[in-house]
Amino acid sequence: MSCFLPNTDPPAAGSVVVVGVPVDENSSFLRGAARAPDIIRKALHAESSNLCAENGIELAAGSGLVDIGNLDIGPAGGANEQITTAVTGLLAHQLRPVALGGDHSITFPIIRSFAATHPSLTVLQLDAHPDLYDSYDGNRFSHACPFARIMEENLARRLVQIGIRAMNTPQRQQAQRFGVETMEMCTHRGPVELQLSGPVYVSIDMDVLDPAFAPGVSHPEPGGLSPREVIDIIHRIRVPIVGADIVECNPERDLGEMTVRTAAKLLKEIAGAMLKNG
Repeated sequence: MSCFLPNTDPPAAGSVVVVGVPVDENSSFLRGAARAPDIIRKALHAESSNLCAENGIELAAGSGLVDIGNLDIGPAGGANEQITTAVTGLLAHQLRPVALGGDHSITFPIIRSFAATHPSLTVLQLDAHPDLYDSYDGNRFSHACPFARIMEENLARRLVQIGIRAMNTPQRQQAQRFGVETMEMCTHRGPVELQLSGPVYVSIDMDVLDPAFAPGVSHPEPGGLSPREVIDIIHRIRVPIVGADIVECNPERDLGEMTVRTAAKLLKEIAGAMLKNG
């Protein structure tokens, strides 16, 4: 399965590639996240803004950021293998993917692609929910389970979670089992201090944000972070970011494009950080 258009060369090694993963078949409550990739792209290129990240990196053509479109996911039930195969191909060309979901189930097959090339991976998860269920509604590949699959297969050396505010007993037990590091959210005492060693993969679930800022999610959880706090966390990553995803944006629940525009902003900042940090 090729991620590139016929008769075109892959982007230059080291490029950050945006790839849409329009999958929400493993969503447990509402569908709609599969529509997000193209709508986030539209917000990214809206004339009301520009393509400059806050760290000064210009993301226009020639910057090292390349959009390769959406994965062509086949019939329901086979998405995980297709995602792993496609991302493995990107990594073989020394590219750094930023995936636009889709629901959070896509993170497991993406991270599985990194196992061979990044055996000491640290995963930084920004999320309202731990997503550590062993199984949810009988589905071990639910969007409520990806980090259980990642940790039980030893695909990450560390899993660091920020923003969690809906951890129940089964997931707390899973966090203890896997040695998950759940950090305090940003508070009046100031932003969290990140002690990360590279390489790092960043997974941003849009419900890490308070619903006042991002209403367009399927599982809103009040009391979340602000966009500024999430951006500041991204800016505090001092080690190489080898991949990322932005997931769980549900345009069908959005108000005034607030959530998709915020997702586009986070895409700019994470791409800018990846290009600046090498």
